[in-house]
Amino acid sequence: MLELPTDLPADLAPLAWLIGVWEGTGVIDYPVGDGHFQGEFTHRVSFSHDGGPFLNYAATATFIGDDSASVPLVAETGFWRLIRPLTPADSGPALLPPIADPVPRTVDEVEELRTESGGFPLGVSVAHSDGMLELYLGEVNGPRIDIASDAIVRGAGSKEYNAASRMYGLVDGHLLWAWDIAAFGTPLRSHASARLARV
Repeated sequence: MLELPTDLPADLAPLAWLIGVWEGTGVIDYPVGDGHFQGEFTHRVSFSHDGGPFLNYAATATFIGDDSASVPLVAETGFWRLIRPLTPADSGPALLPPIADPVPRTVDEVEELRTESGGFPLGVSVAHSDGMLELYLGEVNGPRIDIASDAIVRGAGSKEYNAASRMYGLVDGHLLWAWDIAAFGTPLRSHASARLARV
């Protein structure tokens, strides 16, 4: 049974089903030139909140090789938030404090963000341990999330990586996700997917 926290800011209500730690396995299947990356990996994903209008995100993955050797893959950290107009009561940019007293948002105000398709606009920022930065835009609609890259920033020496999309869904109490990427001259296509259970 899914238990949702009761102390969340209203902005996080559409994302509340994600909160917790999820673990499981997945598969990688991606062609690159004449080669092909294939195999299984273990995956751990964490969504948490600290009272702000966003979720903290962290994920790690370990490749399970044919010889039973484990190879750490890229780790990710980031933030998930509903897209809404910022007000003087919001802090930033950088370390600038709010210039108005904070006013808790209500469920009715969040409801006004709902799109024509019935979901809520979502922004996700992700930093990878290999120097990549991603900004995703998309939508959370009930227990399903669809996001696509709006920007990808590659650090010096990073490998070619041009676009991505991700889908997350809650199915029978499990977090299922799929990640499509465009990299190494290959157009956007399926790259990895996983099935995770709450721990």
